[in-house]
Amino acid sequence: MNRLTESPDHLRHTGHSRKGFFTDTSICIGCKACEVACKEWNRNPHDSKDSGYELLESSYDNTGSLGADTWRHVAFIEQDREQIGRARESGRALVNLGMPGFGPPGQDQAANLAGADTTPPDTPDFRWLMSSDVCKHCTNAGCLDVCPTGALFRTEHGTVVVQDDVCNGCGTCVAGCPFGVIERRRDGTAGPKTEREFTPGEQAPTRNVGVAQKCTLCYDRIVDGQTPACAQTCPTTSIKYGAREDMVATAKERVAELHAQGLTEARLYGANDSDGVGGTGSVFLLLDEPEVYGLPPDPRVPTADLPRMFKRAGIAAAGMLAAATAAFLVGGRA
Repeated sequence: MNRLTESPDHLRHTGHSRKGFFTDTSICIGCKACEVACKEWNRNPHDSKDSGYELLESSYDNTGSLGADTWRHVAFIEQDREQIGRARESGRALVNLGMPGFGPPGQDQAANLAGADTTPPDTPDFRWLMSSDVCKHCTNAGCLDVCPTGALFRTEHGTVVVQDDVCNGCGTCVAGCPFGVIERRRDGTAGPKTEREFTPGEQAPTRNVGVAQKCTLCYDRIVDGQTPACAQTCPTTSIKYGAREDMVATAKERVAELHAQGLTEARLYGANDSDGVGGTGSVFLLLDEPEVYGLPPDPRVPTADLPRMFKRAGIAAAGMLAAATAAFLVGGRA
């Protein structure tokens, strides 16, 4: 199968269903348990873009974004007075999730948000939204398409994984991801894999320096029939894991439930198989527009236009060849 068209469609030959996440941001409490579990299981270091354990001075979120060292990132989205003003002008029925917190053991966190106040707050403060972001494991994965070494591959479960020992650190995949998920471990700038800050033969202080890194959807766990670390740890079941078609069905039921409760801004992200990446393996329920969560509203894989570009290049080349041949023939007669 051509790499530029490889997608989870190949799973019909493997006997495995495509696996994925459904992240319901309406019941995320911002505890970051998923973030910690991901780092612990994958032995990911603290964010190497910083010189040490430095505070970002950004509320409760000290991670900032997804990256080579953070494969699950819980964002605390705060909207200030100006943003609330714009929301009020738009007339959107916005939900304020409030400060993060836990309920008593056994409390159903999928809670009923029917009583939630959807009026943009008339206060000088801000409103809260929380969202646990992760690699999208796209149906048409740009990172997979452009990798020149084959370090990225599609697993039998439809996920996209980096082979650390094959990656040469070129960074082509970084530019190929429309979500900004994948990154080389260190600082994301150009630098060959051979340039490492340790003496050959010694143990590196940080694993896979210079190598592209991202969520594997816990491939090493799911091949053994286990649940990914983040989903297993989530105390509110905000992160659900299973067959992708089941996750999409669950997501559609949940958004219909919220709409019935009057939360009309609830929407799904990644469930549309006709979008620019063919749908994603990680589906999200959002309570506002994708841009509010830092997600592109219309993601598109960079290689989507390659067939058309090749066709046009071929036509142009044929035209140039015909013109050169005509000029040669005319010149020979003269």
